[in-house]
Amino acid sequence: MTAPADAVRLARRFAAPPADVWRAWTDPADVRRWFGSDPLGTVRAARLDVRPGGSFEVAFADRDGTEHTCRGEYLEVVPAARLAFTWRWQSEPGVETRVRVALAADGAGTRMDFEHAHLGAASRHDYARGWQSTFDKLERLLAPPESRAPQAGSITGS
Repeated sequence: MTAPADAVRLARRFAAPPADVWRAWTDPADVRRWFGSDPLGTVRAARLDVRPGGSFEVAFADRDGTEHTCRGEYLEVVPAARLAFTWRWQSEPGVETRVRVALAADGAGTRMDFEHAHLGAASRHDYARGWQSTFDKLERLLAPPESRAPQAGSITGS
């Protein structure tokens, strides 16, 4: 099966086992810590019913206060391995796309193959840039504590 031409495909490696990456995608508390492309944005709500036929809705805001809500239905759920779901923006009624996430152990970490497909011309979102920035946040969440950069204003001991 050939992937659609109107898709964003990204591969990322995370310094965490597949179970941790899976939890980041499927646990509402974890989703609240990384979702959204604005590095300083915040997730306001995350509701996930992670099962085939279950639904999700995530509401988040950019640092300038612009709010976004995405929702969809889970199509495939294979714990710590594959997740597929539909994707709809509240601001773009009638536009539905598809997301596929595949996870595989890669040494002590995880390789994630990501595809957001059937984008067409109906959506005004820059998915490639948005997902790259979003996954940068996910990478920081999953990084081992000793490799995380201190937060601005934090005090580190010596």
